[in-house]
Amino acid sequence: MEENLVNITIDNQKIAVPKGTTILEAAKKAGIDIPTLCYLKEINEVGDCRMCIVEIEGRKGFATSCIQTVEEGMVVHTQTASVLEARHVILDLIISNHSKDCLTCTRSGNCELQALAEKFNILDIEFAGEMTEHKIDDKSPAIVRDFNKCILCRRCVATCKNVQGIGAIDCVERGFESCISTTYNNSLNDVDCTFCGQCIESCPTGALHEKESINDVWTKLKDPDTFVVVQTAPAVRVAIGEEFGMPIGTNAKGKMITALKRMGFDKIFDTNTAADLTIMEEANEFIERIQTKGVLPMITSCSPGWVRFAEKNYEELLDHLSSCKSPHQMFGAVIKSYFANKYGIDRNKICTVSVMPCIAKKYECRRDEMEVDGVRDVDYVITTRELARMIKQANIDFVGLEDSDFDSPMGEASGAGAIFGTTGGVMEAAIRTAVDTLENKSMDKIEYKEVRGEKGIKEATINVAGKDVKIAVASGLANAKKIMEQIKENKSPYHFVEIMACPGGCVMGGGQPIKSSKVRSTVDVRKLRSESLYSIDEKSVFRKSHENPVIKNLYDEFLEKPGSHVAHKYLHTTYSAKLKYDID
Repeated sequence: MEENLVNITIDNQKIAVPKGTTILEAAKKAGIDIPTLCYLKEINEVGDCRMCIVEIEGRKGFATSCIQTVEEGMVVHTQTASVLEARHVILDLIISNHSKDCLTCTRSGNCELQALAEKFNILDIEFAGEMTEHKIDDKSPAIVRDFNKCILCRRCVATCKNVQGIGAIDCVERGFESCISTTYNNSLNDVDCTFCGQCIESCPTGALHEKESINDVWTKLKDPDTFVVVQTAPAVRVAIGEEFGMPIGTNAKGKMITALKRMGFDKIFDTNTAADLTIMEEANEFIERIQTKGVLPMITSCSPGWVRFAEKNYEELLDHLSSCKSPHQMFGAVIKSYFANKYGIDRNKICTVSVMPCIAKKYECRRDEMEVDGVRDVDYVITTRELARMIKQANIDFVGLEDSDFDSPMGEASGAGAIFGTTGGVMEAAIRTAVDTLENKSMDKIEYKEVRGEKGIKEATINVAGKDVKIAVASGLANAKKIMEQIKENKSPYHFVEIMACPGGCVMGGGQPIKSSKVRSTVDVRKLRSESLYSIDEKSVFRKSHENPVIKNLYDEFLEKPGSHVAHKYLHTTYSAKLKYDID
């Protein structure tokens, strides 16, 4: 081990680091901060922005610390006068071609460029001059692309191409005309974009952001003739607190509910309840396919980014997808039918709002298929970030709020519903119910840790009623592609597959609180948020979806049984091939 260590000196500190370590990583180990903009650990390590330059004794010029590896005896200086001056000039040049509307930017206060400008005391632009001008792309129902705020860091490009395997965007043109664009500069709406939003999460500025629905929701809340129902996804409660300075992964469910009550929502329900409903339908569908030799493997369909990816790239395999709607769409349909009838509310006067960690849900709720008898299941989707902005607009002291509970009857959920928010959670919840159903008894085993963890593809074999069921969990679209190619080539060994578009699942969705590259490189955000969801599961009275009394009552009073004609009308959907590039 010792012979693989390299001895270097950084700012007069002698340290030993493994061979192949970059100067940037070595500096972090020594507690020395080097500023970065384009750097994204293991995703975008290209040295484009040059903010991380350092001086190395015995060498001319500057070295880019994010790509320069250490060498034995190397002496590095990160804070010399020439280094600081060069960084200042680089930053000045970047800002000179950047929009200055910080006060009205959605990323104000959480912008890495803004933070560096403050750190380097940028009070005036020395190189002010001609700026490139670009039309804002807001055609998509989910993502707004404003290249006027782009700094050409290419983090979004690397994430889309290297993490998700899509490549919907790339750098085009040269020199001053260089920009991040799409095929023929078309809207993200019309190219092979899945609306997963991972590009937004990786963007250091406001060049990419979700299309807001905040004003629409406020308008509905102020309308006395509209009954506004809100539901919140499992991943939201373990992330919303971060927008108010609470530790990453804090379960702020109680404060979130209180805030929603103060904002004026008529009913506050739990999407976890709908997740239990989804499992009832999905587990039943899986069992039916197993028993009738239906199309296998069956693939979960809760992630709209994944569904859009499949419809654009694997039209011949769409019958592998479960016909179940995602939980929040199921819930919207139930609210405007069962709930409306039971409590005597005109369904046409109900507005359903979903608070989601996912921006692809904005696209999903507008799909033609997401309505019953001409009534939309869900009217508006807002992200975790948008909810935080609404709470701040309402001048609510979130951290100081008391805890409240969800409203009845749609506020009780099982622990299985809670873990929907992390990769492997949907599979584990479905297996809990499928196993009990096929074994015709309540099994002692509840946790299936084989499908937990950060691996992009997780595999397991579960023995159910004497039959080995092979399952897989894919997290991130690049991994989904591997699974789909196996199926396409008739080489898939699986019976049941869970796919989530976002790496890590919903806890790392495109609508979650954005973390800087520094935080992302030092803290395992996914793990902290996921652990919080598993903690909710462990403490739940009911840990299997079919044990939830609210769900039992819903079937008794309305849906009859899983897979019934009524259930299919309200809870299931269809898929169709979509053009990969919708270009005139």
